[in-house]
Amino acid sequence: MAIQWFPGHMTRARRQIQDKLKLIDIAIELLDARVPLSSRNPMVDDILQNKPRLIVLNKSDLADPKTTEKWMTYFAQEGHECVAVDSHTGTRVGDIPTKAKELLHEKISRQIAKGINPRAVRGLIVGIPNVGKSTLINRLAGRNIAATGDKPGVTKGQQWIKVGTEMELLDTPGILWPKFEDQLVGYRLAMTGAIREQILNVDDIAFFAVRELADRYWPALQERYDLVKPPSDPEDSEEIVRIMEDIGRKRGCLMGGGRVDLEKASGIILRDLRAGKLGRITLEAPYDDMPVRKL
Repeated sequence: MAIQWFPGHMTRARRQIQDKLKLIDIAIELLDARVPLSSRNPMVDDILQNKPRLIVLNKSDLADPKTTEKWMTYFAQEGHECVAVDSHTGTRVGDIPTKAKELLHEKISRQIAKGINPRAVRGLIVGIPNVGKSTLINRLAGRNIAATGDKPGVTKGQQWIKVGTEMELLDTPGILWPKFEDQLVGYRLAMTGAIREQILNVDDIAFFAVRELADRYWPALQERYDLVKPPSDPEDSEEIVRIMEDIGRKRGCLMGGGRVDLEKASGIILRDLRAGKLGRITLEAPYDDMPVRKL
């Protein structure tokens, strides 16, 4: 199944961001720590042009910490400042203003040398839907200002938000890109909730999720659903369907005649995955399975 989603408001959001660039000192690119590469919009380079950039790996509480460290090393090797945070609890969120000022150190120093009192740093937060932009802004601001939700597309417009006296942030709607060159990207974004479920076949996404988890995190899958028999081959479709049916039986997803309601079981699997009930999981690692597009 090809997964595509590029509603009209995303085109408008891109134009709005570009219109505000002249007011921005630094861009804060927010990625999902569970899928750092897949959650990076390849249009961002063109949108942001040459603005200084800080990469923030959000939802690090849901991601495999060892793989997150690998991504931190990878981004550093690519020349990007990077910090991993959990916007829900606030873990390391306070590092963001500090890192932003470090990236702008030369500019700030020049202003001070000229006798200019530097104003608050102006940052723009950009990322795909449901990556946690508004939750992060609320955490940084220390109050609920930006609208939040567990579905993509909650942020409707743009607003400036003060973060103490040293930073102002511009919240923007999440934007995807028109076409996924690698369908793995689409499936991984669907698994983590970046694409509205209304346009998807939930069974297909859950099937992909179980296949990925059976291959990478079988012990977590086994423990969560009290499974007994691992797949002999994670690429075998019949084996994955068997596991989904086992999960459905364990969770009481039964129809007439004892048949398993796969749609209901699929919903349970995806909700558990997104809520972190299967443990800390990362679905891609640097260099191991890079999608077609280059970071």
